[in-house]
Amino acid sequence: MAGQDKRKFADQFIAALPHSKALGMGVDDLGENWVQLSMPYDPRFVGDPQTGVIHGGAISALMDTCSGAAVLIHPDCEGTATLDLRIDYMRAATPGQRLVARAECYHVTRSVAFVRAKAMDDDRDSPVASATGAFTFARAKGGAS
Repeated sequence: MAGQDKRKFADQFIAALPHSKALGMGVDDLGENWVQLSMPYDPRFVGDPQTGVIHGGAISALMDTCSGAAVLIHPDCEGTATLDLRIDYMRAATPGQRLVARAECYHVTRSVAFVRAKAMDDDRDSPVASATGAFTFARAKGGAS
């Protein structure tokens, strides 16, 4: 899949997911085996009204969606679903700041894809969360095995 086709496909994938639309997710950038999504700060998703910190569920949705998109842009992939996703929350996201997730599909077997991801706010040197995951990998007809 060519770069422009990957971008169109990733944009369509994000637009088709109701939770992505509700959370305001969008594709920022992508490469051969990685995708970067972002989500604006929104008071509706605050988990702690005292601090204004975004709820971990919104962050996990961003990381899961970004990871799935990184799998889907693989040229042999026809479909995917999350098998396992481990998220380590390292600090609270700074209230008012946009969240960015970047996921890389670093290994694919016959039927499973493995992904690493990070979520960040404006402080790119100190991630909000990191994740590792395994996703189903449905091969397109004629794809390598």
